Amino acid sequence: MGDVYIENEISEMPLAVSTFQLYDCALLQIICTFSAYNDTVWNTSLLFDSLEFYSSMDDIFSRLLTLASYISRRFIQFIEDLAVRDADRYSDDLLVISAGQHLRSLRQGICKSFSEGCSSSSKPCNPETCERRASEPTEDTRSEIVETNFNYTDVPFIFEGLTLPLHGLQFAWRLAISCWRSSVVYVRCAHLRICSLASRVQKTLQGSSHDIGWLPHTPGMPGVEDGTARFLELLAGIRNGEHTLPSSFVYLLIPGLFSNHGPLYFVGTKKFFSKMGLACHIAKIHSEASVEHNALELKQYIEELYWGSGKRVMLLGHSKGGVDAAAALSIYWCDLKDKVAGLALVQSPYGGTPLASDILREGQIADKETRRIMELLICKLIKGDIRALEDLTYEKRKEFIMKHKLPYEQIPLVSFHSEASIAPDVLATMTHIAHAELPWLPLPNFGTQEESDEIVQAGRQLPVVIPLSAAMAVTALHLQLRYGEKSDGLVMCRDAQVPGSVVVAPDRKLDHAWMVYSTRKKNPSDANASEMCEAILTLLVELGKLKVGCFQGNGSY
Repeated sequence: MGDVYIENEISEMPLAVSTFQLYDCALLQIICTFSAYNDTVWNTSLLFDSLEFYSSMDDIFSRLLTLASYISRRFIQFIEDLAVRDADRYSDDLLVISAGQHLRSLRQGICKSFSEGCSSSSKPCNPETCERRASEPTEDTRSEIVETNFNYTDVPFIFEGLTLPLHGLQFAWRLAISCWRSSVVYVRCAHLRICSLASRVQKTLQGSSHDIGWLPHTPGMPGVEDGTARFLELLAGIRNGEHTLPSSFVYLLIPGLFSNHGPLYFVGTKKFFSKMGLACHIAKIHSEASVEHNALELKQYIEELYWGSGKRVMLLGHSKGGVDAAAALSIYWCDLKDKVAGLALVQSPYGGTPLASDILREGQIADKETRRIMELLICKLIKGDIRALEDLTYEKRKEFIMKHKLPYEQIPLVSFHSEASIAPDVLATMTHIAHAELPWLPLPNFGTQEESDEIVQAGRQLPVVIPLSAAMAVTALHLQLRYGEKSDGLVMCRDAQVPGSVVVAPDRKLDHAWMVYSTRKKNPSDANASEMCEAILTLLVELGKLKVGCFQGNGSY
């Protein structure tokens, strides 16, 4: 009865029994076994011989030895399975299941060893047979393992304390790694932003200091000659009435940037040439278009003038107009070499201008915002092309000049540049740029009819003046303070020198707009813009004659 009672108690043990309960159960079974054998000894005949008694004692000790070895092996295996499960419990639940299976097998083995092989058998128990029987699960055990929905509560949490520290260490490690990675990314982003900001500040402060005057120092570029003295001689002769410009050429004046919005652009010079009986035209191009676009239009315009008059064309371009004319000769020289007699560039940013570069340079502070503002002004308000300004930057000029070579040796070139005055009295100078037509008003007759018409016409025109000279003086002062270079307000003197040309640089203070717009303050002792243009073209004609004679002497013309 003791064995049956122990088997029932063990079979009804919950799965969450602890190791100490297993030891108690085994000890209880040992005590009961001793009691059963004690009862058997006292209830049977006292005539047992010593041999049978010693045989029974050997059988008991052998069973106890077998049971102890079995329990120790199962307990060690169970502890190892629990350790593995606790080490990686979240990733492999099969280890926990294996631990539960070992516990159930341990329980069934204990029960079987006492109920089947030990208590009811009169034969000595073989230790190996008993151990094998205990280790083999029964059909009930198999069905229990298969059908039971495993839960962590089914396993005795003897070493449950190991799970929390392991998970805590793992969480702390992951948290530390995450914090470290976040810190590294933050530091790296901050470093990149600081470097980017420093680069932008440096590029903004540096500006165009390394680009000004780049063209004369470029390898392969021809040098320049100084023709200022001859120019001043020709200008003095013109003011004395010596006009030597031949009528065998057509003179084409090419306006610069924003000339479409200045109705008086080159108008006075054209009238001056027409009074001398010279064929003079102002190129009708879109001044706010790109350089290559205007080069194509100029090429077509020159061909029309040549085929219409049969005369070669003398080109005089002011500001961007000179750059457009040089681009037409560089790109279409094969078509224009017999139609163009010479080119004069007046205050033209042939090498580029710092104003365009400083405004549109990428990588500086507020570069995108500045570009949007310029696109709004040029593209939306003026209906132009942003490339008209972008083509005057140092970067674009370098790219264009290296790609399209100007025929320096085959055509006479003149480069004219000046320096703007930055005196305080210039800030009050007003520049006359246009006329505003007033409605017709009835006025009394004065003298003859022609005199009356002239007075009435003069009374209907109102000059439009703006402080353009003052603006040129301010920008010239800014460029001189920032870069230490002389300029006419928009173009640096060194950037206006075209390689292979004759350079004219008078000492007279002339701003960028003086050559095309007249000022209200006129000094009769100084030459005006029309006389300046005539002297430049006269010098260009002389250079053409010298170049022709040089070609004829070499037998190559």
